[in-house]
Amino acid sequence: MADAVGQVRLTDDGPMLVDGPVVVRGADGSAVRSDRFVTAVCTCRRSKIYPLCDASHRTRKRVTAVRSEGDGVETAET
Repeated sequence: MADAVGQVRLTDDGPMLVDGPVVVRGADGSAVRSDRFVTAVCTCRRSKIYPLCDASHRTRKRVTAVRSEGDGVETAET
């Protein structure tokens, strides 16, 4: 019998998506179990149910670096 292989998908501006039931362990040793088909793990650290995502990332402003002719880097909100 072959072992099942889980899948983790990284998103550009959102959570990390993990397939299947999963236990998420925090740096402090805490553990959260999710029995969902796909679990969204927070990567922005704004979630009120961290380490799971509650879509709080949708309300933050995105800041990008814009190169100018000078030596410095300017930031621009998009």
